[in-house]
Amino acid sequence: MYLHEHTDWWKFRYDTASVINKLAEVRLLQGKILGNLSSIGFSQQNEAQLTNLSIEIVKSSEIEGESINLEQVRSSIAQRLGLQISGTTNSSRYIDGVVEMIMDATQKYNSPLSDERLFGWHNVLFPTGMSGLYPIDVAKYRTHEMQVVSGAMGHEKVHYQAPSPDRVKIEMNRLINWVNTDNVTDAVINAAIIHLWFITIHPFDDGNGRIARALTEMMLSRADGTPMRFYSMSNQIQADKKNYYNILERTQRGNGDITEWILWFLECMKKSLLATEDTLSSVLSKAHFWEKHSETDLNARQKKLINMLFGDFFGKLTTGKWAKTAKCSTDTALNDINDLVNKGILVKNKEGGRSTNYSLADK
Repeated sequence: MYLHEHTDWWKFRYDTASVINKLAEVRLLQGKILGNLSSIGFSQQNEAQLTNLSIEIVKSSEIEGESINLEQVRSSIAQRLGLQISGTTNSSRYIDGVVEMIMDATQKYNSPLSDERLFGWHNVLFPTGMSGLYPIDVAKYRTHEMQVVSGAMGHEKVHYQAPSPDRVKIEMNRLINWVNTDNVTDAVINAAIIHLWFITIHPFDDGNGRIARALTEMMLSRADGTPMRFYSMSNQIQADKKNYYNILERTQRGNGDITEWILWFLECMKKSLLATEDTLSSVLSKAHFWEKHSETDLNARQKKLINMLFGDFFGKLTTGKWAKTAKCSTDTALNDINDLVNKGILVKNKEGGRSTNYSLADK
């Protein structure tokens, strides 16, 4: 039997003692992070939020096997937050839609959940009414059976069979009512529960994972008591994706005891919070750099690459990578780099010849 086939399946059970001990660890770390954030400037807080929201959106899409452009995501978020960033770029309709969904979930975290709100999220995920090459029902609950399968055609493995379509509306009414009225359970535990609950119902033709993670972000914003997001659950879920799916499958084939799922969720959140400490360090370094060089004459290419070197640049900086990333000639790239070396911003690393590469002097 699947979880949803049990009577009163939504009355989830878990080992309170085990969960409370883990929750205490997470809440302590959460308080420490939020305390550190309160001591930094508003611009640094915005930078931290921009970084983590961007990571959240990119990684949530990666979990579904879809790669989206980080720079476009950053630009779209910055525009909606009213932030001025260097190296802005036009974003796609899809990216703007995903950003709109996450911003609605986090910035309006205390707003009631409703069918219409969820339909709006679904609509921005599939603005053309297509999922890949196939038409799907958009902005309404599914009207046919739903299975989660893997494997080649003819050798499929069924991982999960969702509730029948005639149950979806009833089940979603129950979930929505719980989200809007439960003021007793700890908000972090609620975030774990709603993620599992929504995925179990699987109410849409497609996009259920991304919407489940948006709901998780909404509930975690409630737990934090702020619309500003400083850690990314999707980043950690992507890093542990195999266990994520395995635990979901075991729980959905279980008897209603969701202890294992909640403990995994809390551990995931703990790792996300620990990773945020590194992000904050980078944000502060970046903020100090631009404060120091506020009057330094730099072109748009240089500003873009410097910002990337504070966290979004992969590997070593070479003239070739500069030219490719900045979309300029190698001569222009070398001139940009030499100018930054002369200004004491970049230093040439020890490797020479074809291996010549550079790094930030003050990072």
